[in-house]
Amino acid sequence: MLKLFKSSKGQAVVEFALVLPLFLLLVFGTIELSRVGYSYVTLNNAVRSGTRIASLGGLDNNIRNTIADSAPLFDKTLISIEITPNDSNRHSGSSVLISASYPVALSTPFLSQVLPNPVVVKASLSMRVE
Repeated sequence: MLKLFKSSKGQAVVEFALVLPLFLLLVFGTIELSRVGYSYVTLNNAVRSGTRIASLGGLDNNIRNTIADSAPLFDKTLISIEITPNDSNRHSGSSVLISASYPVALSTPFLSQVLPNPVVVKASLSMRVE
């Protein structure tokens, strides 16, 4: 019986070596997908705030500043914002469409090879100008 336990000492190390990479991939994959999900929700909320400003008659610069300020953890230089129509063509009763995109760079080496890097999250919203 003692011989049986001695021969299985290395079994735990081998199992650990086989399972550890999969476990780490699962953990870091969850973290990366959570970052992308956070960016998507944050960008949607920022676009909603900017569209609200546009529907109240705000200027394009105010809309861009509102969107950038509503996403505090984003790099403001990487947010791409499109406003249709521009402030000189907006009038009461017309619709304004705001689209924004933000690239989320993946930091996990294996996932960045499997998924497109950066992952670009997009949001758009349309409201009627009051």
